[in-house]
Amino acid sequence: MSRINTNVNSLIAQRILGQQNKGLSQSLERLSTGLAINRGADNPAGLIASEKLRADQAGLSAAIGNAQRADQIVNIAEGGLQKVQDLLTQVNGLVGQTASAAGLSDDEKAANQLQIDSILQTIDRIAATTSFQGTKLLNGTYDFRVTGQSSAVADFKVNGAKITDGGTVAVQAIITNSAEHGTLFLSVGGTGLDLTSAGASFVFELGGAKGTREFSFASGTTLATVATTLNTFKSTTGVSATASGNFLKVKSTEFGSDQFVSFRVIDDGGQAGKAHYASTTSENTVSTTNATAFASITNSVRGSGQDVGALINGYSARGKGLTASVSTDALDLSITLTSGGSGAQGLGSVSAFTIQDSGARFNLGPTVDINNQVRLGIGEVASRKLGTEVDGYLSSLASGKSNNVIDGDLGQAQKVVSAAIDQISSLRGRLGAFQKYTVSSTVDALSVALENTTAAESAIRDTDFAKETASLTRAQVLVQAATSAVAISRTAPQSILQLLG
Repeated sequence: MSRINTNVNSLIAQRILGQQNKGLSQSLERLSTGLAINRGADNPAGLIASEKLRADQAGLSAAIGNAQRADQIVNIAEGGLQKVQDLLTQVNGLVGQTASAAGLSDDEKAANQLQIDSILQTIDRIAATTSFQGTKLLNGTYDFRVTGQSSAVADFKVNGAKITDGGTVAVQAIITNSAEHGTLFLSVGGTGLDLTSAGASFVFELGGAKGTREFSFASGTTLATVATTLNTFKSTTGVSATASGNFLKVKSTEFGSDQFVSFRVIDDGGQAGKAHYASTTSENTVSTTNATAFASITNSVRGSGQDVGALINGYSARGKGLTASVSTDALDLSITLTSGGSGAQGLGSVSAFTIQDSGARFNLGPTVDINNQVRLGIGEVASRKLGTEVDGYLSSLASGKSNNVIDGDLGQAQKVVSAAIDQISSLRGRLGAFQKYTVSSTVDALSVALENTTAAESAIRDTDFAKETASLTRAQVLVQAATSAVAISRTAPQSILQLLG
C-alpha cells in the first residue's frame, strides 16, 4: 500500500534510530564515568546492593581508623609506663642499698631518701602529664569507676567490662572453696617440752615457701617460747607460730596452694608428741584422725594451703591465694578478699561492687553496638595508687612516711616496691596484649573484609570496559545503519510520482 501523508517506514526507522542513540549514549556515559550504574534506572536492584556495600565500606574504613587510633593511644601510654617502671627499678635498688646499714652513713641514707623523693615526684608528674590530644592517659581518666565495695573485698582491679552507655555491671562472687594457709598442729602433751633423755634437745626442721630453718629447744621450754622463737624467723621461712593450750599451731604467712608448712624431726630427744593436720572443714580445727608421732617423722610432713575458688558473675574464676580473677570478653577483673571475709572463712555469696560506665572505649567494628566495643581500663599510676591496699602504697616511701629508707620499715618498703613493679608490668603486658591480639588482629580482619566488600561493590557498580567497548562498537554500527534506514525511508514516497505520470 502506497501512501504520501504518512511514511510508516520512516517512523519505524526513526524509532529504532532513537533506541540505538540511547544505547550509544549509555555506553559512552558508562565508559566516561567508569560506572555501570549511574542512576537508579540503570539497575535498581544493583543500585540498592551497591549503596549498602558502600555503607559497609565506610563503616569498615572507620573501624580500621579507630583501631589504628587505639594503637597510637596505647603507644603513648606504654611510653609513660616504661619510664615509670625504670624509675621503680631504681627505687628498688636504693631500698636494697640502704638496707646495708652497717656500711652506710646517715648522710648517704638521707641522699638515698632524697633520690626516692625525687623519683616519686617524677612518677606523679608522668602520671599527670602523659596525654593524647589533651586527654590524660595515666591519671585515672580511663579507669573504671566502682561503687558499693563490699567490706569482704580488700582490693580489686577492673581491666575491662562490656557496659552499655550509661549502664552498670554488678559484680557478684560466689565462693566455692575457701582460701587456706598451709597449717600443721604440733602437740606435746602439755604446755611445754618434756624430754626424757637427759641433756638432750628437741631438734626439728621447719620450712615454708620462703625457706627452711633448723631449730633446737631444751626440756622445759614452753610452747609460747617456741612460738616466739619461730616467729623471729618467719620472714625467712614464711611460717608463723601460735601457742594455744597443748598445741603449737604453725602456718604459712600467706594463703594459697603455693604456700605450705613442712616439719621434720631431726632428734626428738625423747619428746613425746604428734604432728596433726588441719581438718578438712577448717584450717583452725585440729584433725583428730590424721596425725603422725614425732618418732615416726623421718621424712617431712607437710600441710599445704589452698587457693580461693569462686564464680564471678557466672564465670569460673582463677584463684591465687585470696585473689579470684576472670578474663573474658565481657568481664576482666580480679578481686582480693579480706583474710577475715568469705574468702578465708568459708563459702558464701559476696556482692563485691558495681562497675560504672567508664574505661577507655574503642569501637573496633563497622557497626556501633556493644559487640564491637572494647573497654580498656587504665588505672592511675601516681605513687599514691601504685601498690596495694593490703601491702601499702608507693607514697609510703616518701620522707617522714612509714616506709622511708632513713628510719622506716625497709622490708615492707621493698614489698611495696615489688608490688608496684608487678602492677606496672601487668598493666604494660595487658596493653601489649591489647595491641597485639585485639588491635592488630582487628585491623587485619577488617582490612580483608574491606577488600572483599570493595570487590563486591566494584563487581556490581563499576564498568566492565571490555564488555562496554564491544557494546559501544555495536551501538555505533547500529546507529549508522538506522541513520541509513531513515534516509532510505525518506525516498520511498517519491516512487508514487511514477503512478501520477
